[in-house]
Amino acid sequence: MKSFVEKVEHILELGGTKKDIAFLIVSGIALLISLLDWIPLPFDAAWVAILLCGIPIVLEAIIGLVTAFDIKADVLVSLALIASVCIGEDFAAGEVAFIMQIGALLEDLTVAKARAGIEKLVRLTPQTARVLTGESEKIVPAEQIKVGDVIRVLPGETIPVDGVILSGQTSINQAVMTGESLPVDKTTGDEIFSGTVNQFGVFEMEATKVGEDSSIQRMIRLVQSADAGKAKIVGLADRWATWVVVVALTAAILTWLISGQVIRAVTILVVFCPCALVLATPTAIMAAIGNATKHGFLVREGDALERLSKVTRITFDKTGTLTYGTPQVTAVKSISDYTEKELYALTAAAEQLSEHPLGKSIVQCYQQRAEGKLLSCEQFQMLPGRGVSAVVNGRTVLAGNPKMLADNDIALTSDVEADAYLQSGGTLIYVAVDGILAGYLVLSDTVRAESASMIASIKKLDVQPVLLTGDSENAANAIAGKLNINEIHVNCLPEDKLRLIGEYQEKTQSVCMIGDGINDAPALKRADVGIAMGGIGSDIAVDAADIALVDDEVKELPHLLALSKKMMRTIKLNLTFSMTLNFIAIGLALSGILNPVVGALVHNAGSVFVIIHSALLLKWKKNNSRFKIGKTFARRQIYLFDKEELAPEQMYFVK
Repeated sequence: MKSFVEKVEHILELGGTKKDIAFLIVSGIALLISLLDWIPLPFDAAWVAILLCGIPIVLEAIIGLVTAFDIKADVLVSLALIASVCIGEDFAAGEVAFIMQIGALLEDLTVAKARAGIEKLVRLTPQTARVLTGESEKIVPAEQIKVGDVIRVLPGETIPVDGVILSGQTSINQAVMTGESLPVDKTTGDEIFSGTVNQFGVFEMEATKVGEDSSIQRMIRLVQSADAGKAKIVGLADRWATWVVVVALTAAILTWLISGQVIRAVTILVVFCPCALVLATPTAIMAAIGNATKHGFLVREGDALERLSKVTRITFDKTGTLTYGTPQVTAVKSISDYTEKELYALTAAAEQLSEHPLGKSIVQCYQQRAEGKLLSCEQFQMLPGRGVSAVVNGRTVLAGNPKMLADNDIALTSDVEADAYLQSGGTLIYVAVDGILAGYLVLSDTVRAESASMIASIKKLDVQPVLLTGDSENAANAIAGKLNINEIHVNCLPEDKLRLIGEYQEKTQSVCMIGDGINDAPALKRADVGIAMGGIGSDIAVDAADIALVDDEVKELPHLLALSKKMMRTIKLNLTFSMTLNFIAIGLALSGILNPVVGALVHNAGSVFVIIHSALLLKWKKNNSRFKIGKTFARRQIYLFDKEELAPEQMYFVK
């Protein structure tokens, strides 16, 4: 639950935004009244805009100068406001303040709100644990667990601390720590980590790392440290503000000294106000965010697209990002008189009561891809760490790993094709019928259909893909080979991904990280830009990222990269135009052609151009012509890969 302070801060943030919008509406109406003289008032209505919009700007400028001698765009605006008021040009002062506050509001709307990712990580750690003392079991708060305590973990429970299994066999979902797509079988003597989930079976463990030393607590600290290292991008207007202020003041003072007319000096300050300069960045960013939303991206950080435009490397997590993240039956091989269809049907029937994730995947794939209902099974037995045993249509069926075959004195014959599947990262489920080895099923995490074309497209944008995965070398190489990814890092824990991204950044390379799991959260925070899979990804990964891919369609990633570069070109053009217009207006002010009011209207024309030009980004689309060859090649690759993985006679159960 959020703390009271966090709730109050959130309410104040919302209230502050609503107040700013209300002030802008009132100020806009007041400026119209002042310009058109609609309502006779004892004072100029422009003073409403000066008070509501101008005073906050002046105060911020003074505070910045006094506390840190920080010269930003608001310093020049404040000078123009004060000078305009001093010579009685109230409308010019109010109009400048109004435009600047619009720009400030747009910038505020592009800044991400506070996120709760670390809070969700904390909730992953169980609040209680079952500690054994002699023959009795006592439920105690998790923080009271000590090193050496014996803990019992039931099916479906999250492991409270790091430890070693003392007795029992089970399968552990370690996606939190490693991102592995398949659960890992564990037995006596195996190490297990806090935050991971016990899939089935009761086991007892001895605590070895507790409290702040546990794996899930280390993850929390990694996320915190990674977030602290990411600096915010300073607005372009503020980067140039010092030079703009110096040039404007110099021009105004020289004009006053040479011409002797203070109104010309004030006009220079007014036309030099960086209204268009301030609007150049936030309007383009908001339009680009709107475009990205239409393509399935939720941009959580306002400056994320600016950072994305500079990215030279994209690091991908494998499971759930480039692949679907769930094991699928990719091949059925019979080495007996049974056909592949018969073997598949017998195995699915035997696994239908299994609690193991691989068994569930076999049943699910059979029901989705094959015709007919599951055969009935009898005398079902779960063999933890081995497989399952059942009687199907009067035949005894064993489905599991080589240990199961050895326990039942069934010889495992050498098979070159089976070795090839193992080398490519697949998991084999051996099937024996009536004590004789009948064949095997291959399960593997399958590549997303769009991944190959997406990788080819981002390479065309001069961005290099990198694979960071917690999976084994065989599984990673198999996926990387299909997608033409040359740089691979395997067996990566969260701290490894964090370290590798840091190494790239030390070499002045800008890095984008794409992931979906809790284990990716620290890397998503540390990277210059983090993109999380919003559909299948964990809430913590999404909260840690700058951008969320809502529908998990990675094929849109090249569009996002190209959009970020287009956005930066738009911003630079906006800046160039606004500065050029300002210098032209200065020349006219020097000659006395422009007065402060006309000058304000002229430089506001630049603001209108900036807004319209930025709005064009809303409907911008990447030109795909340069990627047609890559996409065609990628589609052909996917077709060939499918043909290579499955023999023609096995294609009947493939979608």
